[in-house]
Amino acid sequence: MNQQRRDFLKITGLAGAGLTTGHLGYSRTPSARIPHPPKQTFNMCGFGAPKIDTVRVGYLGIGNRGAGALKRIVHLENVTVQAVCDVRPERIDEAKKALEKTAHQPAYYSGKPDAWKAVCDRPDIDLIYICTPWNLHTPMALYAMEQGKHVACEIPIATTVDDCWKLVETSERTRKHCMMLENCCYDFFELLTLNMARQGFFGELVHVEGAYIHDIFDSLFDKSKRYDLWRLKENQRNGNLYPTHGLGPIAQVLDINRGDQMDYLVSMSGNDFMLAKKAGELAKTDDDFRQFNGKSFRGNMNTTTIRTKKGRTIMLQHDVSSQRPYSRIHLVSGTKATAQKYPLPGRISKGHDWMTEQEYKALEQHYQPEIVKRVGELAKQVGGHGGMDFLMDWRLIDCLRNGLPLDQDVYDAALWSSIGPLSEWSVAHRSNSIDVPDFTNGSWKTNKPVDISLATGGTTRVKNL
Repeated sequence: MNQQRRDFLKITGLAGAGLTTGHLGYSRTPSARIPHPPKQTFNMCGFGAPKIDTVRVGYLGIGNRGAGALKRIVHLENVTVQAVCDVRPERIDEAKKALEKTAHQPAYYSGKPDAWKAVCDRPDIDLIYICTPWNLHTPMALYAMEQGKHVACEIPIATTVDDCWKLVETSERTRKHCMMLENCCYDFFELLTLNMARQGFFGELVHVEGAYIHDIFDSLFDKSKRYDLWRLKENQRNGNLYPTHGLGPIAQVLDINRGDQMDYLVSMSGNDFMLAKKAGELAKTDDDFRQFNGKSFRGNMNTTTIRTKKGRTIMLQHDVSSQRPYSRIHLVSGTKATAQKYPLPGRISKGHDWMTEQEYKALEQHYQPEIVKRVGELAKQVGGHGGMDFLMDWRLIDCLRNGLPLDQDVYDAALWSSIGPLSEWSVAHRSNSIDVPDFTNGSWKTNKPVDISLATGGTTRVKNL
């Protein structure tokens, strides 16, 4: 095994028994072709599992994201919260308070690091909803599917390429959904541009951009918010560690995994100008931070570019340290028109200048997706990043209840998450290009685009507003 492969395995956490052979194939040069994995055993794209009239849910992790998910789900009919798990007893107490005036009477699990397994083992649960630190996402998702449960998991669902493949192979074998909870796919402007692209408004798509530029610098060092400083630890990796908020919506616009596929990427990071300095300062008075002495962190800004099989280009950026306005960029550029949101409000152009607000409002009304017409105002009332979190939950439950394919399947979860470790490899090798795996094993050529028409489904009702 040559040095480049050893470096890649070290960077992406793949080194170890049984993980140095197989279908990863990064064994020659940075842009080496990737051999196909074993043949696809079952195509989960377009797969609709048997209908579940009342979806029984078990929640793993009641931190920042999990607490919000628990509060949102009580507004949906035909859902029962069967179990709630968090390693911290105080989080369980908060969950009990959130549910005490509802019809939900779940069992609670806490205290032991592996208490979550008991939730997955329960026969009275259909869906495991994972909101834990990143390192637990893959093992929890794999175990849940093996126990016959569908999985919905916070982002990223995996931090190594090998784990991405494990998720794909397990979902195909068990025929259980494995969805990554990419809520930004349900932002109102992102849904609008997806519908416009579906109807040819942009012409032939040429280039898209996405980002996660979000100043969460202080929270990385907040021990009350980040259990065991888990997210600061993750930031010792150097690449685009959190690509999917910007990538998910534009990947759907391009029909990635469903008509087009990523080919290869190039990634570059600048220096870390802030994280190591702050950790060193805190280590002088707080023992919990001494573990970071002498450690390196990711650069403030990472820029990753991707070329697709059809010759379209994608630009992604990541910066969660610098003091900048929040931005996901979300730019869609075609041969006839362009759209962009962030850091300014959403806007549309068919030429040199942006359309007037009146022209934009007319287009927004004409191209408003059916899901927004049906559930948008209710979603705004329930909340969760302006309503997109609730739209995501509503759509997930509605698809499970009606036996419909999910908007985001295991191939999307694997591909979007794989950009993290792939970008790390490129950064570590002077921004050389690296091939992106085809987790669909060629099925992207015939898979159908995501259906947002709501021609079927749409039957799940909202209550208690």
